[in-house]
Amino acid sequence: MSRGSSVSEQTYFVLAALLDGPLHGHAILKRVAELSQGRIILAVGTLYGALDRLASNGVIVVEREEVVNGRKRRYFRITEEGSGLVEAEAKRMQEAASVVTRRTLGATFS
Repeated sequence: MSRGSSVSEQTYFVLAALLDGPLHGHAILKRVAELSQGRIILAVGTLYGALDRLASNGVIVVEREEVVNGRKRRYFRITEEGSGLVEAEAKRMQEAASVVTRRTLGATFS
């Protein structure tokens, strides 16, 4: 993934969830729902498919694994490249939104 490419809304929120530090899958699901104010509810299979893809692209890494109640729990961490990607996407969306807000707010104050 290059920094200039846009990402899906789901991927954007997964990366945003990891900005505050490593999280395991269930915690990522919860954080994505919180950050998106309930608009993005990821299925477990969808999340792990996205995490595998992001890891293979070097955007996130598995920081550590532990066993909890007999189940393996992987903690994912965003990489420097991933941080750059999500920051670039936030800027791109902000610039795109400003095209409309400048026009509509400008009309209000004219």
